[in-house]
Amino acid sequence: MYPYDIIPNTGINLYVICLGLAAVAAILAFSKLADVVGISAKVQNMSLYTAILAIVFGYGSAVLFQSFYNMLADGTFTIDKNTGATFYGGLIGGVVSFIVIYFIWGNFKFDDDTHKREFIHVLNVAPASITIAHGIGRIGCLMGGCCYGPKTDAWCGITMKNLGYKVIPTQLFEAIFLFLLFSLTVYLIYKKKPYNMPLYMIGYGIWRFILEYVRADDRGQTVIASLTPSQLVAIIMIVSGAVLFAFLKKLNKNADLSVDTDEGEEEAEKESEDV
Repeated sequence: MYPYDIIPNTGINLYVICLGLAAVAAILAFSKLADVVGISAKVQNMSLYTAILAIVFGYGSAVLFQSFYNMLADGTFTIDKNTGATFYGGLIGGVVSFIVIYFIWGNFKFDDDTHKREFIHVLNVAPASITIAHGIGRIGCLMGGCCYGPKTDAWCGITMKNLGYKVIPTQLFEAIFLFLLFSLTVYLIYKKKPYNMPLYMIGYGIWRFILEYVRADDRGQTVIASLTPSQLVAIIMIVSGAVLFAFLKKLNKNADLSVDTDEGEEEAEKESEDV
């Protein structure tokens, strides 16, 4: 909506400011919610430093993915200050780099594998950080004039200064969805539910798949002509989320059974001692 520098020739615009706010919000959300689920201070600190490195790698991956999207759209592959960045690229690059750094660093830092035992809690808190950061980032997209919907005269349309006409603000709609999803993940964390990551993967995957039908900024096609690159990634995300949900449910069930078994053995031993 206002893609110009606030201070001329500085590169500081509302899009850049929103990206900075998104990173800060993600770190604050993780710090607060990590205490709720009981992640140890050492793992929290390592996770936060790892997240900062992952953000850097993720941004590079986001630019690289956008370059491929541009190549699919117009046949040219370039990386410069005007290339832009795509969320999926940042998410994939950020997640992969976070996992790699987390476990390599953790293997050197912890002799008792604390980082491995607590990773499931880190995994449960991560979607809250991702959604709050992504939601603020989408406000940045609105201000930057990218990721917009089709031209419209409807009441909900917003004029993009870089386009010169009103469009459907898909960025704003996505931001609202992400803030709602963030609220749900926080609620589930306080309710001690362990399924936030698959919820995020499935929920956002479905949302993004549908949203692509009202996005007007062309980013090319895939091997499946009827699907955009983001829709193909959304399908992979939904399937992976379903697999992860099944795995976590089985893991949680086994944990419950082991607790019940231990309690049963303790009760039996107590009864034997009483006799």
